[in-house]
Amino acid sequence: MGKSAKKQDTKKQARKRQADKKAVDRKAGGRKAGGKKAGGKKAGGTSMAAVVVGKKRVVATAADASVLDRIWAVVESRRNASPTISHSARLLSRGTPKIAQKFGEEAVECLIEATRGNPDGVVSESADVLYHLLVLWVDAGIRPETVWEELHRREGVSGIAEKASRGRQPVALRTGTTKIP
Repeated sequence: MGKSAKKQDTKKQARKRQADKKAVDRKAGGRKAGGKKAGGKKAGGTSMAAVVVGKKRVVATAADASVLDRIWAVVESRRNASPTISHSARLLSRGTPKIAQKFGEEAVECLIEATRGNPDGVVSESADVLYHLLVLWVDAGIRPETVWEELHRREGVSGIAEKASRGRQPVALRTGTTKIP
């Protein structure tokens, strides 16, 4: 076999391996090894993503707030996974102080992007903040519905009235510091 024939054979083998890999990714519910997203499809202009949670395959057809519930479920399902194959498992294995630190770092990065006037940066960092908040909730045993219920309770109530109804002093004032009004 000549060099040209060997090159063509190698290219065919590479295409076959790539096709086989894509087939495995599809069978894994849109996820690559380690839980990374394998890709989405477009259907009528709507982004679609498939996520495997436990033994269930969940298909998301819209970019809306329900993504938070799905990501929470994925993080919860990674609670007992190996920290070597899951970023969420690694964070959870490091304990509450490290999770809180990561959440704080992401929040600060979001604030920096906001002060820079960078909307794309704010969007990207906001996604990081929300992810790390979900990890914090999983660590604390808080289900998203609990937070949604609290937000629903507060909806339509003046912020001033809501704070007054709590009947307690803000943490910053209890520690002798002052808040910026």
